[in-house]
Amino acid sequence: MIKPQLLLITTASILLSTFAHASIESQLSKCATVQDKLDRLICYDNLANSLAAQNTNGQTPAAETVVVASSTAVVTTTANTQKSAVEEFGNLKKNTEEETVDTIYLTVSKIKKDPYGALKIEFKNGQVWKQADTRHFKLKPEQEIFIKKAALGSFTLGVEDRNTTIRVKRLK
Repeated sequence: MIKPQLLLITTASILLSTFAHASIESQLSKCATVQDKLDRLICYDNLANSLAAQNTNGQTPAAETVVVASSTAVVTTTANTQKSAVEEFGNLKKNTEEETVDTIYLTVSKIKKDPYGALKIEFKNGQVWKQADTRHFKLKPEQEIFIKKAALGSFTLGVEDRNTTIRVKRLK
């Protein structure tokens, strides 16, 4: 026969582990809602560190770490929305869905060639793009061009009155 004290201790430990598990699940779901990849990773790391501290100290994890990571994501998102979508076009950072631009129109300021013959194009707005393929393409200063998003995160540069484009990548 099981002693009543042992039964009470076992029941209490099962209830406490259930509540701790529910708390961990809620913190995981909070981390999953963070939009920025880096902030989401930081949130998960903070949760893992608090669980490691719980295992060594026997205490429950603190929920503040999740809230701090979430507020960091909000600040980062607000800072990104202040820059215009045209200024950020072609940068490696991903734009939010409501700010996406597929095509931009720019005026050429300077054109240089690197030692391999690839064009390095500076525009009036300060952006610098470099040719990523080996096709021959003629450009001159003060010419109006477009840069369009292409497959797999690449970009193409073209002129409205021509049917050819070249692949480019943004340097600055």
